[in-house]
Amino acid sequence: MSKSTGRKFAPFVVLMLIAIAAIFVPASPGFADHGNYNAADIAWIIVATALVFLMTPGLAFFYGGMVHRKNVISTMIKSVVAAGIVSILWVAVGYSLCFGTSIGGFIGNPLTHLFFKGVSSGAPWSMAPSIPLLLFALFQLMFAIITPGLVVGAVAERIRFRAYTLFIVLFSLLVYAPIAHWTWHPEGFLFKMGALDFAGGTVVHISAGCAALAGAIVLKRRQAHIEQREIPPANIPYVLIGTSLLWFGWFGFNAGSALGANALAVSAFATTNTAAAAAGLSWMFFDVIRGKKPSVLGFCIGAVVGLVAITPGAGFVAVPQSIFIGFIAAIISNIAVYYKSKSTLDDALDVFPCHGVGGIVGMLMTGFFATKSVNTAGADGLLYGNTAFFLTQLKALLIVVSYSFVVSFGIFKFIDLILPLRVTSEEEEIGLDASQHNEKYGRTPQLT
Repeated sequence: MSKSTGRKFAPFVVLMLIAIAAIFVPASPGFADHGNYNAADIAWIIVATALVFLMTPGLAFFYGGMVHRKNVISTMIKSVVAAGIVSILWVAVGYSLCFGTSIGGFIGNPLTHLFFKGVSSGAPWSMAPSIPLLLFALFQLMFAIITPGLVVGAVAERIRFRAYTLFIVLFSLLVYAPIAHWTWHPEGFLFKMGALDFAGGTVVHISAGCAALAGAIVLKRRQAHIEQREIPPANIPYVLIGTSLLWFGWFGFNAGSALGANALAVSAFATTNTAAAAAGLSWMFFDVIRGKKPSVLGFCIGAVVGLVAITPGAGFVAVPQSIFIGFIAAIISNIAVYYKSKSTLDDALDVFPCHGVGGIVGMLMTGFFATKSVNTAGADGLLYGNTAFFLTQLKALLIVVSYSFVVSFGIFKFIDLILPLRVTSEEEEIGLDASQHNEKYGRTPQLT
């Protein structure tokens, strides 16, 4: 068998082996009543889980609308296919790596819940006693799905589909799982250090943003970027639809992270909406004072940055302060996008300036504005005299930035050794929709 044939069969063979192995996993009974379940909490977290899942097709529309029309389908599928790949990985070993018995505070034991062993009938997660463990595992799955999907925007229009599917696997196992364990497992070393990340500022957005930066560096620049050709967005209404779906789904992302139908969920819901609103306006008005016209893209991108920035502190900061968090995050990300545009970095859809920088700002703002009056399980921030907590947040984000960038850079380099990572110049020119999928969006792409 030739090397190219082996590469073609490898994904199918791996899936087949997992499917066959699953046959021999003993069936578990439905979740047992451990005496603490709350019907309202169960109902809300089921809804929140579905809302977070909705963010993945929302992201696909958001990204798909901003690329060149010859790359719409290829960009969208790279986000959506994560739902398939990560779901299988999560059941097989991913959940166990994140939330299994801790090995030194760094990673979960992969055998703890191998193939969801003990998840269906196990005792509830210690920090979510009112919902079944299976529901908690499914809720967390949705976060694991969207994280590699975020990276797509940085490497759009030039990465091979097969290479990106391998990236999803390696990123999920080597980057996402360890950081989730450090941050959200009670024995994780960042958790024990006192770092707070309510719904994924470090786990999701900083990790994805830094991976995006690494991918853009390894893949190098698109030809259109080198020639400074303008790339018109394929469909701005898609961006608007995607933003709306992301904003809507983010209520499950953040308010659902309260893990119950309670006052904390209501507070997180309010801070989420407020920060997004402030950031969308801030980005748009900041563009205006810089001489631009108010744009749909500007408001949409700003709103997403606000959602990113409020994520780590959604359940730790009060509603009024969330206005400032959204306002300042949008300005900082807007400036980061400007300076990136003056550089040779080809982060196609500004994933690092928006998600990476937005997540960093959010972690620091949590360190500044967090208050125990909102969440007694949290901490008081720098505004309330707690310098030590602010420094803890700073230390945590530096650790996650360093780890996610270095490991993701290594992943992209490794993939490039065993698979062609980037499409050929001819394939790039005709577009990835045609060259990677033999499909097209709208009319036939015109060569330029």
